[in-house]
Amino acid sequence: MSDTKAILALARQTIQTESEAIQNLTSFLDKNFAAAVDTIFKSKGRVVISGIGKSAIIASKIVATLNSTGTPAIFMHAADAIHGDLGTIQENDVVICISKSGSSPEIKMLVPLIKRGKNKLIGMTGNTDSFLAHQADFVLNTSVEKEACPNNLAPTTSTTAQLVMGDALAVCLLDLKGFSSKDFAKYHPGGTLGKRLYLRVKDIADNNQKPQVNLDTDVRKVIVEISEKMLGVTAVIDNGEIVGVVTDGDIRRMLNKYDNINGLCAKDIMTSNPKIIQTDVLAIKALEMMQGNGISQLLAVDGKSYRGIVHLHNLINEGIL
Repeated sequence: MSDTKAILALARQTIQTESEAIQNLTSFLDKNFAAAVDTIFKSKGRVVISGIGKSAIIASKIVATLNSTGTPAIFMHAADAIHGDLGTIQENDVVICISKSGSSPEIKMLVPLIKRGKNKLIGMTGNTDSFLAHQADFVLNTSVEKEACPNNLAPTTSTTAQLVMGDALAVCLLDLKGFSSKDFAKYHPGGTLGKRLYLRVKDIADNNQKPQVNLDTDVRKVIVEISEKMLGVTAVIDNGEIVGVVTDGDIRRMLNKYDNINGLCAKDIMTSNPKIIQTDVLAIKALEMMQGNGISQLLAVDGKSYRGIVHLHNLINEGIL
């Protein structure tokens, strides 16, 4: 049986080692980093990011982050570049080469070819005295004291440092570009992130049934309306405007209060001044209103016109909650 204490101790040490390395990166930020950000920001081309081995995987992730935050980027594997993919690099592109040692054979072959094309080269390396560091226009120092691997061999701390430095680049560029939540939504139309940024109340309410009764509707018909529309609520309408709401809770309270419900109407059991929300409001705001008021439904309106219901279950189904 494995030693639980030993496993947890090693896991904690791994996290501690990597967190210290990340913190140490702040001391490496200098004019090279600022110049690299400025060069990418002013570039009319893309960012081409290259690496080999584990650094190539990190390069792919940084490319994805840049693309999703408004900076066009593309990945080019260092080994493939020297076997035909060098054409990926266009005239106005900025190239980032990622390499822990900065002196691998592929990097030594690739860098002169990049320099021949006169593209700006940013070297992200853990060795500031390496071939890559000496050839690059700007150097991003991702040196680490040691890998988290007990043998100090497997890329762990070093790749984490590369990833964090890439995030720092992306965030600085995002800020310079004035990249907003609306822009983010354009690049993330699917999934929970996208829905939080673009899904509106009308997108939900328009797909739900629209339960409604009048002030003088008999409570039995009110119950039927709530049951048939399956939203646990119905709006009470008078002269085309919402004047109240009857919920499942109102029905239960009525049954506890009255032994005889004959003659009761919607107006006798409704809750006046119900919580409403405009249809053009983001669905995430509907969730915040529900949570803030301890309710599970909101009446959706367009101006003063009743449009339907948005239910907590809708938000759950959409992945908003």
